[in-house]
Amino acid sequence: MAGHGAPDAETFDASGLRVAVVAASWHTEVMDGLIAGSLRALRDFDARARVVRVPGTFELPVVAGALAAQGYDAVVALGVVVRGGTPHFEYVCSAATDGLTRVALDHSVAVGFGVLTCDTDEQALDRAGLEGSREDKGYEATAAALLTARTLAELAAGTP
Repeated sequence: MAGHGAPDAETFDASGLRVAVVAASWHTEVMDGLIAGSLRALRDFDARARVVRVPGTFELPVVAGALAAQGYDAVVALGVVVRGGTPHFEYVCSAATDGLTRVALDHSVAVGFGVLTCDTDEQALDRAGLEGSREDKGYEATAAALLTARTLAELAAGTP
């Protein structure tokens, strides 16, 4: 079961962090849920974010990289790819994952990975944080990015 064993999100005052959320536009209902979950997490952590929309999941890494280059402490990437009958699914998922990993490593910035890679629309809806969903991946990706940004800041300051 996805989500089994996930840690509880430890909230803290993240108001001093510069945060950006970059979100794809395909699959409107799922994306609305992911963005709403991200905004809930930002409220829980007392953080604010710049929200930038891109056409699709493939475009997330280039915009996440541009935001990281502007000095954001955390970038949350939200998208969804639903498997179809062609290899498109594998190409887009691989490109998004590899690209976002590269952004994190090249810029030493926290990147929240909120990209749903699902076999069906129902699986995506079940992870989108909507009423009746079993999971809230927008919230989880944002919390992970904020916690990682705090850890990176502590490491840079020489504190535990």
